[in-house]
Amino acid sequence: MQKLKNKIVLVFIAALVLCALVVSPLSATAEDGKVYLGGMPAGFTLGIGGAQVVGICDVLTENGVQSPAKQAEVCVGDIIVNFGGVRIESAADMDGVLASFSGGEVQITVERGVEKIKTQIFPAKDMASGKYKLGVLIRDSVSGIGTVTFIRKDRRFGSLGHAVASAGGELLKVEQGDIYNCSIVNVVKGERGKAGELKGLFINDKKIATADKNCATGIFGTVENDYDFSSLTAVEICDDAEPGRAVIYATVDGIAPKEYTVSIIKVDKGNKQNKNFVIKITDKSLLNATGGIVQGMSGSPIVQNGKLIGAVTHVFLNDPTRGYGTSISNMINE
Repeated sequence: MQKLKNKIVLVFIAALVLCALVVSPLSATAEDGKVYLGGMPAGFTLGIGGAQVVGICDVLTENGVQSPAKQAEVCVGDIIVNFGGVRIESAADMDGVLASFSGGEVQITVERGVEKIKTQIFPAKDMASGKYKLGVLIRDSVSGIGTVTFIRKDRRFGSLGHAVASAGGELLKVEQGDIYNCSIVNVVKGERGKAGELKGLFINDKKIATADKNCATGIFGTVENDYDFSSLTAVEICDDAEPGRAVIYATVDGIAPKEYTVSIIKVDKGNKQNKNFVIKITDKSLLNATGGIVQGMSGSPIVQNGKLIGAVTHVFLNDPTRGYGTSISNMINE
């Protein structure tokens, strides 16, 4: 945890879905048509491939207060990827180039959505430290807790069920991410008008998987070669969900998922926002523990008639006992 203390934590409400290939419907499973069932929590640290601006601030210089970033029209959400011809991939890179900077105007390149913008900036010399600064608060990764949905037998895994987004709602670019074992230690119960959340701890610094893609249906990646599959259950996948009884697998205490009953009250296979099911939590023990669907349960697999049909993605804020699920075909086909 000490190595992760400077990283901003985001709690993901969707299931992570990881896959590298574009394939025909439901063809990405192992030869026997099965995947390993998830439901276990995971801690994610996702690198964003640069120094992302999360705040604009002033610099106190000998000549008064200055704001280099504001003057250069750098915006919150921009990712600084180049400073004076030097590639920036992390906050440490940014610190390094500023430490050796001797003053004057310099060109920087920022990524703003799909655009790359070049602009000139005058770093200001901070009066207290004597160091040059841009007047920005930056991060180079985001961290959080989510639920693994499935692991294929070729070690590809999927979770979240929706994209990890920036504060502005844009798809967050992910260069690479590390996945760790996680233990749920506390629950903030959901209530009408306010989403609850799972709170957890990264168990250790040894990663169990690598994430390599963030897209509309979640995060994709590959588990390590020494990952232990012995406690996991292999299940078939199915794209024929129907209204009625189902179960979800989620972890709301510790590291081991449990089965909880739900009711699928609506099926919409063609929904373009990947909201293919409306589900209602009916399990009394889960309702007592969480109040319904909470942040961190995203990716919890939905099983009907013994087959994996999808994953929990969102909660209804006006009724935390209800939420959306995405179809397994969206996750596999990604």
